[in-house]
Amino acid sequence: VQLQASGGGLVQAGGSLRLSCVASGLTFNNYAMGWFRQAPGKEREFVAAISRSGRSPYYGDSVKDRFTMSRDNAENTVYLQMNMLKPEDTAVYYCAARVRPILSNERSLYDSGDYPYWGQGTLVTVSS
Repeated sequence: VQLQASGGGLVQAGGSLRLSCVASGLTFNNYAMGWFRQAPGKEREFVAAISRSGRSPYYGDSVKDRFTMSRDNAENTVYLQMNMLKPEDTAVYYCAARVRPILSNERSLYDSGDYPYWGQGTLVTVSS
């Protein structure tokens, strides 16, 4: 399984970025997907997750109403549209995959340890 994240960069506060994560080596629509981020000196933080079908995205409190996660199963890709970016959004963003489906707003979908497959990360820097 390989996950390749891209789309990071430098943006001013209030701006937008769209991250992409292309998956290979797996039957993509059999995997739930997540985005996590890690800022320097901080623990990895849940950002968003989406079910196999893409109908049920879940978001961390700090990004709710600003970020939107989606997926295109035909393209083996998940996206994270990030709007109204803040300096505190600065971090390396990782996409992750798990076989276990997301059936409800369960605790495990927020847990990085529940995702066995990870991409290499893409850096997002938001300047004030």
